[in-house]
Amino acid sequence: MAIAEHGSLVAAGERMHVTQPVLTRGLRELESILGVELFERGPRGTTPTLFGEVFVDHAKAVLAELRRAGRHLEELVDGHAGTVTIGIFLAGASVLLPRAAARVKAVAPDLTVGIRHGGPEALYEALLAGDVDLVVGTLEPANNDRLRQHHLYYEPARVVARSQHPAHQRPGVTLADLVGELWSLPPADNPQRRQLEEHLLSRGLPTPANRIECGSFLAVRAIALETDTLVVMPQLVAETEPGLAVLPIDLRHRGIGRRHAARGQAAHPDDAARDAKTGRGGGRDPGGEHRLCPTGIAEHQRGIGRA
Repeated sequence: MAIAEHGSLVAAGERMHVTQPVLTRGLRELESILGVELFERGPRGTTPTLFGEVFVDHAKAVLAELRRAGRHLEELVDGHAGTVTIGIFLAGASVLLPRAAARVKAVAPDLTVGIRHGGPEALYEALLAGDVDLVVGTLEPANNDRLRQHHLYYEPARVVARSQHPAHQRPGVTLADLVGELWSLPPADNPQRRQLEEHLLSRGLPTPANRIECGSFLAVRAIALETDTLVVMPQLVAETEPGLAVLPIDLRHRGIGRRHAARGQAAHPDDAARDAKTGRGGGRDPGGEHRLCPTGIAEHQRGIGRA
């Protein structure tokens, strides 16, 4: 390419910082390999033959691809390209993840963000298999040293019903008053379901017998909007759903709560300091009670190299 651009072996050699004999020998070896003459030597310099023009065009394309490949590798290292797949099994993630994905795409438009919904066990298996890069959901005790957990925040759970539900008209309604109503609960293997049952047990209350068990947030949302069914939702979701209203039911742990950040890696000290000032996070609300749904990230111990 340098010979074609400069039209002279001498000028090309100066550009490439090699002597003319070295460049001439290299050109002859290349022509011998290809079996054709690439350049014609004349009084006005060196000009490409028809074969040389074709070869130079291909060489330019190859070099362009190499430069593009180099940039792509740099983007992968920096986290600006490639694909990251996120598994979710928390309804609140349907509010947080779109915002997070939008922020990522704003700074890394070539990065493909995949979101995969499923149960916690299936997603953890996919995480270990490398099918997903990280999982966002309710923190559970880490029982596999190949996984790491990072605490993000505490998501209060709320009892929610459509605005027309009779329970909204009952002053001073309590959880005990509502146990006999129709509920929609997550499946038995769902962390939120287990935590709710622990909460009921701590108050001497049974799991509602009149219930629908559903693991689809879209179906739960439709059930709550169209029928007089009580559901448990993360506060973040309940506050963004028109047509649904939160009931004044306390779902905080008393005496059975645990500091879930200790199950994985502790939250950043700056987060702890900020939470102490605002009364949020750290496992407690301003009243000193443990909240119901600690939320975090689980990732494969190998790491994914980007956040």
